[in-house]
Amino acid sequence: MSTQNYPVVFGTEDILRSLCDSVTKVITSATRSDIRYSGMIQRIAKTCIKPDIGCFVLFDGGFSGLVVINFSAQAAMELYENYMLGMGMAKQDLASSHTSDEVSNVMGELMNQCVGNFTGKIARELQTHITQNQPKMMALSKQVMLSVDTYLEKPEARRVTFFTGRNNIFYLELAIDRTEFIKLNEFDATEEPDPDALIDQAADASATRPEPAASSSSEHDDLLNSLGM
Repeated sequence: MSTQNYPVVFGTEDILRSLCDSVTKVITSATRSDIRYSGMIQRIAKTCIKPDIGCFVLFDGGFSGLVVINFSAQAAMELYENYMLGMGMAKQDLASSHTSDEVSNVMGELMNQCVGNFTGKIARELQTHITQNQPKMMALSKQVMLSVDTYLEKPEARRVTFFTGRNNIFYLELAIDRTEFIKLNEFDATEEPDPDALIDQAADASATRPEPAASSSSEHDDLLNSLGM
């Protein structure tokens, strides 16, 4: 049967939108900054890491590709400071430059959470599986070109502009093989698990679990008597 009888439900732009939504959700929650992205995207020839601070993640599995996020120094410091202050750190204890290892570590962790949220959605909504490597974050003084370390037959690359709460800018770039996901059978996408609900369920199960019966003192005495003790 021709695939034209089935609706195309996910293409490159849909995957990009899903990724952008993950970035927006995770960074907004982690930094309490009003993150938003442009309604317009760019077709680009290739991805690259640019100054001031950039990060990339490779993923593979149901489809392969590369995600790059390039932060301006101002955007990186805003998100870093908001994240650390939200964790209870004092402002005077924070790093003062985007070139600090601490800033790179925090931004790398945020990137890891963003892509982790994205891969979870892909598993639930597209019923496929992709894996990611550990994000590589680096502070740069000049542009570095990156090529995707995987085989792509028909690579497509896109760039999206993001804005922070203070209107600082960062860019997300995505390179993946041209792909379309076509729904053959109806299914309900599973909901995203709520960590707090899982903890509560575990606590309830522990509270209702019956305690092991304790041996009575009389049984203990009988055993000692039988042994002549």
